[in-house]
Amino acid sequence: MIELISESRCILCNKCVHVCPMNVFSAVKGAPPVIARKDDCQTCYMCELYCPVDALYVAPEAAASAPVSEQAVTANGLLGSYRETAWIGRAKTSGDQSLTSGDQSFRLTEPH
Repeated sequence: MIELISESRCILCNKCVHVCPMNVFSAVKGAPPVIARKDDCQTCYMCELYCPVDALYVAPEAAASAPVSEQAVTANGLLGSYRETAWIGRAKTSGDQSLTSGDQSFRLTEPH
């Protein structure tokens, strides 16, 4: 279940808003998106996979939401950890370019 959006890392790209199949997030003009419908999260990790700056933390236990602090999540290296594990993150690419950086498929869900 989505637990955290790091306000210090978020670059306001709203990719998480557009890629989420359950419409969990709401965009906020000039601010990071908010987790508006947390109970609808299906723990698919799409938001974490597409976040270019590892500003999201999705807890692996979808049935149990647990409050987390950004400090604790950061200290444990959990921000963007699923993306790295899935071979998409910076550690698994050539150079510093993320494999999702050029992927525009999230635009399929953008409002027209």
